[in-house]
Amino acid sequence: MSDKDRDEGAMRVDTDLVKKLAEMLDENDLSEIEVEDNGRRIVVKRKLAGVAALPAAAPPPAAAAAAPTPAPPPAAEVSPASHPGAVKSPMVGTVFLAGEPGAAPFVTAGAPVSEGDTLLIIEAMKVMNPITAPRSGTVSRILVQDGQPVEYEQPLAIIE
Repeated sequence: MSDKDRDEGAMRVDTDLVKKLAEMLDENDLSEIEVEDNGRRIVVKRKLAGVAALPAAAPPPAAAAAAPTPAPPPAAEVSPASHPGAVKSPMVGTVFLAGEPGAAPFVTAGAPVSEGDTLLIIEAMKVMNPITAPRSGTVSRILVQDGQPVEYEQPLAIIE
């Protein structure tokens, strides 16, 4: 079998694209980026230094029994990610709260919105993607800042 025959079924990897994606991870402080084009999918991930160190050594059983159990958080402190009115990012990218630098933001906390109103823009791969309100209501919180990198499924705002 020749090298040419062996390579015909193999996936051709654009190493320049992979390098650029890896640079984007570092520049935007992201943990993962995914690109799909013509049935070809490339996922670039990096390990975060702090993640591996999270599990701590378990205390001895006697010490664990003596330690007081912390009280659960008050019901009002619901995680934004699990809030029923959370609007989550459909992609990895950079958030822009206004249409251009210096312009008024699309929405502010306390503002009423209608379904389909633009809440913010996420720039991903040089494409500006409007993120719209999935339903009508009042924006109770905006959870991101202008120019902030965001991850897939990261909560962006709360609509109540």
